[in-house]
Amino acid sequence: MLWGCRRIRSYRRNEADAPVSATTAFGSRLPELVTSAPGPASRAFTDRLRGVESRNVTFVGDGWPLFWEEASGSNVRDADNNTYVDMTSAFGVALLGHSHPAVTAAITKQANLLIHGMGDVHPPTAKLELLERLARLAPWDSAQAVLATTGSEAVEIALKTAQLATGKPGVLAFEGGYHGLTLGSLAVTSRADFREPFADRTYGGVSFAPFPEHWREGDRSAEESLASVRDSLRLGAPNGDPIGAVIVEPVQGRGGARLAPDGFMAELSVAAADAGALVIADEIMTGLGRCGAMLAAETVGLVPDLICIGKALGAGMPVAACLGPKSLIDSWPLSEGEALHTSTFLGHPLSCVAASTALDLTMDEGVPKRATEMGHDLLVSLSQRLSGLPSVGNIRGLGLLLGIELVGPDGITPLLGGAARVASSAMKAGVLVLPAGDLGQVVELAPPVVLKADQEMYALEVLENVIRSFS
Repeated sequence: MLWGCRRIRSYRRNEADAPVSATTAFGSRLPELVTSAPGPASRAFTDRLRGVESRNVTFVGDGWPLFWEEASGSNVRDADNNTYVDMTSAFGVALLGHSHPAVTAAITKQANLLIHGMGDVHPPTAKLELLERLARLAPWDSAQAVLATTGSEAVEIALKTAQLATGKPGVLAFEGGYHGLTLGSLAVTSRADFREPFADRTYGGVSFAPFPEHWREGDRSAEESLASVRDSLRLGAPNGDPIGAVIVEPVQGRGGARLAPDGFMAELSVAAADAGALVIADEIMTGLGRCGAMLAAETVGLVPDLICIGKALGAGMPVAACLGPKSLIDSWPLSEGEALHTSTFLGHPLSCVAASTALDLTMDEGVPKRATEMGHDLLVSLSQRLSGLPSVGNIRGLGLLLGIELVGPDGITPLLGGAARVASSAMKAGVLVLPAGDLGQVVELAPPVVLKADQEMYALEVLENVIRSFS
């Protein structure tokens, strides 16, 4: 199963005919597979995991999963000492590259001072410094934030803020949107397979509008979606609650790197404002440089009232935030000793210093500009390699969030589970990608900004070989 790895690596040998990876720092290497993937160590760990973890959590299949042991830059090393090129950034988290030395140095320094504080009682100074840094990032003159541990919690905070500010509990979300799996965020996540087991516990005041796609402009999808949006804002949610919030991803991530047509997000913002509803931009996947700007909302024309960020924020440490203008954040009551929304690890010092360092690196290293340039090159290369293949529908993306939609023999019907097959085959050749889309039909690419040119070339050739085998 190492055919792709052997064939592609053959053009990357030095004068001594040794693999480039033997003389290149881990983080910038091409794949090196010493066993099949997954190897015997990963398979043994999988057997052990089955005994101690809920079967719901980690997918176990024929040839899946790998167990990671080390990661740096664009490389991951598994328990069998196989080295991979990571085109996922570990769910988009490692935009700066795995284990960025400045981030690990900041975490180490902080760990020697204070590992845990009391975020809403006796705050660590690292929490204050991160909040000040986030206030400078936000697009409002006077901004505040509520910190969280996960993106899902940041969405919960935004939904609560919108209800406090407007007095309207209803929410408008979009088909294909993914905002998390806690009960509040689950209510605005459209996937039926996630929602249905908990339907009796999920808030019923959510309307879902169709999400238009930029490549379908000819079928008036944007106009149809906006008409649905305006109807929902006027009529209220299915349970009769008035709608006080519209939540949307500037680019749908888990939905398959889906972009709306030009102008749609601006029209959506106007429609929400006219109806007295707040716009929540879920930038957990798209924000902090990945899509070519610190906030993707400004690129696509969305005008948010509240912003959720996470993933790349902590550069590998768990931290997220809901940002808003002070006038909206002040909808929360003044704490008199008890906070209405808090958690034990709010403002965790290690996560806060990692996030502050990551934000500085993102600006100092020109990450948004690099993501724009790299994403454009990837999109052009993918189009040149894959366009015209019968199994490939649409190829799209913004910055370093890209999707390859796979289709069936008719060229239209989504190829159910096709992206998972691609991910499995690519892994066996040393390249890590993830499936996305409601039907697992989109190969999602979200590589780190430190991806090297030869790593990119290798990954693209692997993907081309694998996808061609479907055609």
